[in-house]
Amino acid sequence: MLENPKRYTITAALPYTNGPIHIGHLAGVYVPSDIYARYLRLQGKDVAFICGSDEHGVAISMKAKKEGITPQQVIDKYDGIIRQSFLDFGISFDNYSRTSSKIHHDTASEFFRKLYDKGDFIEEVTEQLYDAKANQFLADRFVTGTCPKCDNPEAYGDQCERCGSTLNATDLINPKSTITGETPILKSTKHWFLPLDRYQDFLTQWILEEHKNDWKTNVLGQVKSWLDDGLKPRAVTRDLDWGIDVPVEGAEGKKLYVWFDAPIGYISATKEWAAREGKNWEDYWKKDDTKLVHFIGKDNIVFHCIIFPAMLKAEGSYILPDNVPANEFLNLEGNKLSTSKNWAVWLHEYLLDFPEKQDVLRYALTANAPETKDNDFTWKDFQARNNNELAAVFGNFINRVVVLTNKYYNGIVPQPHELTEIDEQTLAELKAYPAVISSSVERYRFREAQGELMNVARLGNKYLADEEPWKMVKTNPERVQTQMYVALQIAAALQVLCEPFLPFTSGKLKTILNSKNLTWNSVSETPDLLPAGHQIGQAEILFAQIEDAEIQKQIDKLEASKTANAMEDKTTEPQKATATFDDFAKLDLRVGTIVAAEKMPKANKLLVLKVDTGLDVRTIVSGIAEHFSPEEVIGKRVTVLINLAPRALRGVESEGMILMTNNAAGQLVFVNPDADGVDNGALIS
Repeated sequence: MLENPKRYTITAALPYTNGPIHIGHLAGVYVPSDIYARYLRLQGKDVAFICGSDEHGVAISMKAKKEGITPQQVIDKYDGIIRQSFLDFGISFDNYSRTSSKIHHDTASEFFRKLYDKGDFIEEVTEQLYDAKANQFLADRFVTGTCPKCDNPEAYGDQCERCGSTLNATDLINPKSTITGETPILKSTKHWFLPLDRYQDFLTQWILEEHKNDWKTNVLGQVKSWLDDGLKPRAVTRDLDWGIDVPVEGAEGKKLYVWFDAPIGYISATKEWAAREGKNWEDYWKKDDTKLVHFIGKDNIVFHCIIFPAMLKAEGSYILPDNVPANEFLNLEGNKLSTSKNWAVWLHEYLLDFPEKQDVLRYALTANAPETKDNDFTWKDFQARNNNELAAVFGNFINRVVVLTNKYYNGIVPQPHELTEIDEQTLAELKAYPAVISSSVERYRFREAQGELMNVARLGNKYLADEEPWKMVKTNPERVQTQMYVALQIAAALQVLCEPFLPFTSGKLKTILNSKNLTWNSVSETPDLLPAGHQIGQAEILFAQIEDAEIQKQIDKLEASKTANAMEDKTTEPQKATATFDDFAKLDLRVGTIVAAEKMPKANKLLVLKVDTGLDVRTIVSGIAEHFSPEEVIGKRVTVLINLAPRALRGVESEGMILMTNNAAGQLVFVNPDADGVDNGALIS
């Protein structure tokens, strides 16, 4: 771990421009990276916080085909939506670029060409999957099949989203083209490979030995798994019609693989920023006194910890990341987030329902951050975080301090008198908090850091509750001046310390407290954050209560998505062979009632039923015991086929069949006659 770096390069995973941003993206990458960048800036550090739209690769082509538009139209549409979402939620990038820009195409091409000229690639003709009907090679995401590691039947050609394994398309069992549904064939094609096996020893030493004590265990575990399996050469080119041309002769119709091109986007975006700001971009990528940190989700660990470092090592002039604090996944109401199934909370939609509540979502996502394991976002927890923590603790303290200061002193910070032991202890504890929060932030424990921030607000509430200035203001006004002075110092500290986590709230506090020039170190080093005689403004509600009806609306929206998905996923059996009227006329279907039921001995699936058919009471054996208990079915009205040839099942003769079906959830249900006045024995025709 680099001590006392001169500058910081912070990268956040480039989002694919094939759809808008949802809370999983925010929780996994963008809020933690923004907390880190804002914290460093408050300390006066030299920071380049870099991101941009990832506009190449198969995801874009797939979206274009689906929507019947060009890839360029796709990236232009979603780049605008994504940029606005980041602005709306205060993600403070120093530069947000695009991989479709000329500077990126040039940078990626130059990077490839340098490795090519050095002889770092293996040129090889290999067998790749080819869709003969579509007349094209199939890029990874245009192939689905069964994962060879976990048997997931819907794995993609580059990755299984169930077990997280990184794959090659040719690894899939029973592959299918997503373009035509055809089974692809193997066809020869030439590509360039990065020989990752050459970097096996270097990566093992650098990550598993040198960073074993400061990198996250989930990151180390995934890296170790890859290294234990043994690294193999990996293609850095693809047969595609969208992306960056491979800049060598004999590579016509081939593009740089998106996972070669995308991380270079961090470099090209830094170049773009540096040119605009009059800085030297190489200082942020090639100087040993620069700390490089990649913020990503767990699905990108292999690319940022193995492939990109191998690329940088091969090139030779770049620094390597000091840390890659990858988060796990955030689930939603107990289910995996899914853009295709609309099981998500989209940021642009959130602000329509909760205007000006960006910080509430940032807070809830950080409090539930999936830092070391998958975690779950629920709307009830979101409501509780707002009402019971932000409003009841943070907002309540600020409101009391500001209201009382305006009531007692017309908004002017009072002159303190002699400090009591409680006053001095409270102020000393306050001055210790920046170091406590810093320790958590610098170890990438943002959930823990935010918890310590809330402890500052709790410190303020406890101080006011214990001192009760509202009871003392008439009998000991000098003491109340000191109490309110101390409380105002805590309020000013909160304005600074909350800025990385709650930037919009910090902005409001700057206006309320009329305090704009404080830094992180001011809290521990400045004697008077708000000096006596300083004029503050009027109180305003920082966090309004969120009502049950607002939360129910969000839950109902998700339930509607679940219902729509069930309808979409519902499969209907194809029509059977044509039957004549005479065939149907042979069937004798009657209304009946189950009058008795018991389990078949030594048979888990069978119930022995007595059914009143209107003609008689007969025995029918039905394979429904795993779905219904005997008690549940007694009294059920049912539809019975009574002229089915008798059949002996485990020694019991069954004289008919009860009609059943499955509902949308896959549950077994009776096809029953519910209309009143229908008697047992009524003929169904």
